[in-house]
Amino acid sequence: MTAPSVGGEATTPAIRVPLAGWLLAAVAAVVIYLVAQDNGLVLAGAAEFVHEFTHDGRHALGVPCH
Repeated sequence: MTAPSVGGEATTPAIRVPLAGWLLAAVAAVVIYLVAQDNGLVLAGAAEFVHEFTHDGRHALGVPCH
């Protein structure tokens, strides 16, 4: 619900997002990147493990990986 301002225009209240929401969004973005894109650039030592661990998930999402 909006309240009229002095000029007669409606104003929209600010939406506050808790810190936990921002942290969850950041973690989700990293996980999606690792599942969908990483082929050794970020996780050079564990690239093969990450690839095999997420292999079926990548194909289920329609991401080609080989």
